[in-house]
Amino acid sequence: MAAVALRSCRRGLSQILSNGGVSAFSSQRLEGVRHKSTVQYATRPDLPKLAYRRIKGKSPGVVFLPGYGSNMNGQKAEALEEFCKSLGHSYLRFDYTGHGASEGVFAEGTIGTWKKDVLFVLDELAEGPQILVGSSIGGWFMLLAAIARPEKTAALVGISTAADHLVTSFNSLPLETRKELEEKGEWTVPTKHSEEGVYRFSMDFLREAENHCVLQSPIPVTCPVRLIHGLKDEDVPWHISMQVAERVLSNDVDVILRRHGQHRMAEKDDIKLVVYTIDDLIDKLTTMV
Repeated sequence: MAAVALRSCRRGLSQILSNGGVSAFSSQRLEGVRHKSTVQYATRPDLPKLAYRRIKGKSPGVVFLPGYGSNMNGQKAEALEEFCKSLGHSYLRFDYTGHGASEGVFAEGTIGTWKKDVLFVLDELAEGPQILVGSSIGGWFMLLAAIARPEKTAALVGISTAADHLVTSFNSLPLETRKELEEKGEWTVPTKHSEEGVYRFSMDFLREAENHCVLQSPIPVTCPVRLIHGLKDEDVPWHISMQVAERVLSNDVDVILRRHGQHRMAEKDDIKLVVYTIDDLIDKLTTMV
């Protein structure tokens, strides 16, 4: 099993961020990106086009995987582009099928659909090994991609990782409730992150998702893994990151728990911590080479 290092993040982030490239990443840059990459579209035979933004640079590159219903224009995604640009490393962010500027119907998407999107991006748009940064359900896709494309995965950074979360949450409901939902054909979950105020999951979606669960057995991932989670996350419990850390085969695993961190981890200090974590991994991977 993986060796898990629990880091206390109560110490001042100013001390953490005083090293190397991170110190050059000023707090002003977290306010917004001045010179964004342009949106491009990747064409796939018989599949919806995927919208993406990319800057070219040194290896390892960084690929950002957004959360469920989110897109590539969030605060974390944009801040990471500016950071990678400042270091001269390549960076790629994109929208899943049915999300953001990509083609496709959101309600028709599945875990398998979006996993294929990630693998296409790694195969066709990303050059060389990548640090995959997965937010929420993107953390699940990050693990699936690392299993399927180990040669393209240099390291993993999970933010509020939601591996298997939809399936385990549904299966933890009382039996009678599950039967009622199965008869209804839909599970409605309240959320603050949707205009409608709920997420709707069909039974077909949940059954398909079961095919991609990773937490029932050891996870064949051996690259460095960093898992950042907020103790005040009301959407995805932090113990999921602990489960991932226990199951990955890598010997280089850190779990970083933010005492006041919430699900989106979008506060300025949260983003600084993510940036620091990636900077540290880049330094480590570059030194190893």
